This record gives sequence, C-alpha cells and structure tokens, in this order.
Amino acid sequence: MEYNVKEFNELTTRELYEILKLRSDVFVVEQNCVYPDIDGIDYDALHFYLKVENRIEAYLRVFPIKEGVFQIGRVVTREHGKGYGGKLMEFSLPLMEEKLQPKEIVMEAQVYATGFYEKYGFEICSEEFPEDGIPHVKMKRVYKRD
Repeated sequence: MEYNVKEFNELTTRELYEILKLRSDVFVVEQNCVYPDIDGIDYDALHFYLKVENRIEAYLRVFPIKEGVFQIGRVVTREHGKGYGGKLMEFSLPLMEEKLQPKEIVMEAQVYATGFYEKYGFEICSEEFPEDGIPHVKMKRVYKRD
C-alpha cells in the first residue's frame, strides 16, 4: 500500500489519467450522473490517493474556498468494503491539518455516506439538497486554533 499527496503540477500524466478515469468510472458511469468533473479546481487542490499494487484505489482532493476554510471533494474508492476510503481519510486528515492549518474543512457529502464521514469528526450542517440528482448534505469539521 502506498499513500500519496501531490499538488497538481506534481502529478504524472499517468497518475492524472488514473485519477480522472476513477472519478469518471464511479461518479459518471456507476452513479449514472452526467456532470462536469473536470472543473478547473484540480489546479489549486491537493490530491491525496492510495495505491495498491500500483493502481489507484482511493482518491480525494482538498482545495481552499476562503481564508482558513478548505473543501474536500471527489472522495472515491474503486471498490466498496475494502477499507481503502477509511485508510485514505486517516492518512489525509492529519496532513491537511499540518499543511493547511485549517479553521474548518467542509464537504458536500452524499447522504448515504454521512455516517462514514462522522467517524472522522465531520458534522452535518445543512438540510438535504439534490446535487446532480443525488441527495447531499453539507458537512464540516471545525479546528480550534489559538
């Protein structure tokens, strides 16, 4: 198992291709959701991913939205039930705290996954809303800073 965190310009062409393919395979094909995955945010994001046997199995990105506030997005695993999503969260959250010094990390989570994110300190902070035809809620994790 290999954990990685890279800025956009550090990703190899192969890594970028695998990330975009994984996101497309799950969010567009598996979830039958047509939306603009390539949205320009990747340039300013930190990209966290987990490789197993030289294949990207889990991925997420985090990017700034305002002073001290960052958003996690595109959280995806190739296969459910293998624990890769949890391993990636356990790897990425401490690094986000160290590198970004956030006051808050937010996300728009698919409703079915809120229990997963709650295990990592995220709390629901909105009513349910549709995003590309899938029920979502906003979640946040607040950090106490001196």
